[in-house]
Amino acid sequence: MIIIGLTGSIGMGKSTTAEMFQALGIPVNSADEVVHQLYRGEAAPLIELAFPGTVAEGVVDRARLSEQLMAAPEGFARLEAIIHPLVRAREQDFLAQARSRGEPLVVLDIPLLFETGAAERVDVIVVVSCAPEIQRDRVLARPGMTEAKFASILARQTPDADKRARADYVIDTGSGLEAARQQVATIVAELKTHQKRSL
Repeated sequence: MIIIGLTGSIGMGKSTTAEMFQALGIPVNSADEVVHQLYRGEAAPLIELAFPGTVAEGVVDRARLSEQLMAAPEGFARLEAIIHPLVRAREQDFLAQARSRGEPLVVLDIPLLFETGAAERVDVIVVVSCAPEIQRDRVLARPGMTEAKFASILARQTPDADKRARADYVIDTGSGLEAARQQVATIVAELKTHQKRSL
């Protein structure tokens, strides 16, 4: 089974690209989606202990948590120490199930693939990218996004040029959905061919 690590900085179109892999029948484990589930479940009481006042009715209030982290960025290390082991456990379950089904390819959609050392756990790295001005327009159009928040997020992410340099494949989402879809299909076809040859 070939494990594809899919990553990309904020606003590059990674989530949309993950859906394109899914549409081709490739199982996708989204770290972001797992975090959403954890914030509504087992991580909520742990986060409330570490960041009092950030949980309402058993669910992490992401806006309140974000406010605390913006005010005291050293809290990111505490949050990651809570979340990363839980996310990793879900990822291992996903991979075990995919192997048992005999899946030829799977995707681990991990925004912080390089930053968390997850690149060591995948066979192929696919980086989603676009021109900086397109990225900026997309991100600042999001509800509640500010220049300061955007700058804070970028500061914690590996620069796009570094990601591209370490990628096995780069998908450029700046030319529209159809062009990106064709790039995804080409990657899947190549990897499936490679998988058959290595059997």
